[in-house]
Amino acid sequence: MELLYIIFGLLGLIVLWVVFAYNSLIVLRNRVKEAWSDIDVQLKRRYDLIPNLVETVKGYASHEQQTFEKVIQARNMAMNAKGVKEKGEAENALAGTLKTIFALAESYPELKASVNFLELQRELSDTENKIQAARRFYNGNVIQLNNKVETVPTNVIANMFGFKLAEFFETEEGEKAVPQVNFNK
Repeated sequence: MELLYIIFGLLGLIVLWVVFAYNSLIVLRNRVKEAWSDIDVQLKRRYDLIPNLVETVKGYASHEQQTFEKVIQARNMAMNAKGVKEKGEAENALAGTLKTIFALAESYPELKASVNFLELQRELSDTENKIQAARRFYNGNVIQLNNKVETVPTNVIANMFGFKLAEFFETEEGEKAVPQVNFNK
């Protein structure tokens, strides 16, 4: 009889551990989804700002039509990208085209002084900072989920219930580079 209690006790502990491991995987998967929605909100904010930026710059540099078309095309590709990897690649391309707009603005002093342009530039900069913060939060949650999915013993539960590794939202190579500071100018 005592042996029966020990067996039931051990089975009960195993069941409790499975439930705990499963629930922790669910929590982490939901955190990854929530973190991705935070990124999505900031990306949509950026998408909404870009047409205003293009129109503002057009007013000062209307002959730069090819540059504007590239920015709008990159924006549309980013908006239509599916999946984390494709979205990351499209966002990196969009960031590159936005840099051309700001480089173009350097050639037009009256544009650089425009209140609308300065406000849009400030809002875009703020949005970029929020995207970076959301990306770090997302990738932090991804690493927690992936660690649980890959490490023993929770990997057994993850495999049993079909939990998959989540993709990181990769940053552009330029963002990873250390900025150069030169005080000798």
